[in-house]
Amino acid sequence: MTAKNYLMVNLSTNIVDDVCVWDGNTDTWQPPENYLLLDDEATPALTWVLSEDQLSASLQPVLGAGAIGFIWDGNQLKTNEPNPISE
Repeated sequence: MTAKNYLMVNLSTNIVDDVCVWDGNTDTWQPPENYLLLDDEATPALTWVLSEDQLSASLQPVLGAGAIGFIWDGNQLKTNEPNPISE
């Protein structure tokens, strides 16, 4: 198995607490009981994407863009960062 990034979602808060590199083999490591591990490259994350003119930003789903602090809603992650463009 190939190691890749997994987002560690705390099931008490639905917030990504950490990121680990793991090969997915539960015979060699068991994720903590109160955590959901999400394959980062396969999990959509709503993140701020700048427009072509870089004058505005909108939330758009991007695979592999999850990070610590993002919120899991059961289907996708959402950034905890404010809009990068001041209005």
